Amino acid sequence: MLFYISVSGLSGTREVAQSQVLIGMGLLSGSTVMLLTLLWGSCVIVGKCDLSENSTTIDSQDTQVFSLFGSGVSTDVHTSYAARIMMISVLPFIIVQIPQIFKLHSGHRITVLIGFIVAALLLLSYCLYQIFQPWIQRRRLEYSRRKHVMSGLLRHAQMHAFGRLLDDNGRPNVPVIEKLFHKIDLNNDGRIEQGELQAFIVGINFEDIDWDSNLAANHVMDDFDTSQNNSIEKGEFVSGMLRWLGEAKRSVASGAYSKKFLHDFHKRTRDEHNLLLDNGEEDGESVGNPTWISIKAILLLILGTAMAAAFADPLVDAVHNFSNATHIPSFFISFIAMPLATNSSEAVSAIIFASRKKKRTLSLTFSEVYGGVTMNNTLCLAVFLALVYLRGLTWDFSSEVLVILLVCIIMGLFTSFRTKFRLWTCFVAFLLYPLSLIIVYVLDFKFGWS
Repeated sequence: MLFYISVSGLSGTREVAQSQVLIGMGLLSGSTVMLLTLLWGSCVIVGKCDLSENSTTIDSQDTQVFSLFGSGVSTDVHTSYAARIMMISVLPFIIVQIPQIFKLHSGHRITVLIGFIVAALLLLSYCLYQIFQPWIQRRRLEYSRRKHVMSGLLRHAQMHAFGRLLDDNGRPNVPVIEKLFHKIDLNNDGRIEQGELQAFIVGINFEDIDWDSNLAANHVMDDFDTSQNNSIEKGEFVSGMLRWLGEAKRSVASGAYSKKFLHDFHKRTRDEHNLLLDNGEEDGESVGNPTWISIKAILLLILGTAMAAAFADPLVDAVHNFSNATHIPSFFISFIAMPLATNSSEAVSAIIFASRKKKRTLSLTFSEVYGGVTMNNTLCLAVFLALVYLRGLTWDFSSEVLVILLVCIIMGLFTSFRTKFRLWTCFVAFLLYPLSLIIVYVLDFKFGWS
């Protein structure tokens, strides 16, 4: 969407281009604010778990309903790093605002050029960082592997249990699950130890997934052992199996709760894992012709550019026409409505991941939110600064920049030095959204900053 607006700004008169950049900045600031406020807060609500006595979250356990201090989410330290990177990415905004900050009558064009260079360098650095430190991709792959282990264990349990894990109506068969517990509990002491669990799953075929029985046992122990006493009691085992079966149901759209249902779930998790491994190659090498893949990628880029050029002007014209018909400033349409539409798929994906109520999936969710904002602050800003410089436009977006700086810095500081967020923290994020709208409205329409 931002690219469409940028392409539109390359054509037409200077006044038209200035108007297009105004819409683009509205979309850029609105997208950043929405990701760090509405989406961030929603993920806290959806992903909240109970907090233990030492204030650590208990994965998949959510019995506190709406306790502001008794529930929350946890992330890993890498997520805090992503928040710090996001804060660093606001540097180009500060550079381009230097003439306004110091009320200089000259130097506007040079600061735009410097801001563009810094944004481009930050983008390049961020891309190189992702290449040499691909921890987000590794965590996504780890989650995919764990999910595939879960599906393999369920399918294996279905074949070796004393009956079906799910009845004909798709309801969990608790007596069968309890019998399975006693089968795994080799010494009949009422709890499953690490060795007993590993002995049960040693014969599972994970279909070329690089995951041995010891790692799989660690994963099950981590998921099921809610008391953290290094063993799984019957109640914990039944609760864990019910959670796994429920997650499998949600993952498979069909209503066939049978052996085929578990087979389909296992197949889906295997395909998701192989997709992350580039068609199943662990070393990352493509199974196809590298030359043809490169040509195909270039052709797709050209096609995408052509489509953007074709739809750019009609899109921006539609925003202007809607603004004229409703007497709503085009900036607020691009600030409120367009980010909700353009980020809808990302928002849905983030909420689905957060609903897993696991520390690892929540870490991935929030890291992707911070990564999206970082790309806004580097790639998208670089595109707009290049357009402003090449067309000789006026950079007069002080209120938008102020809002981006406030939200990024507040949420960045708030999330850079902590990994646990109680439920009440979602209201901090939610309140920043209307506050941003009020700030932009007051500064632009009351104090004439626009």
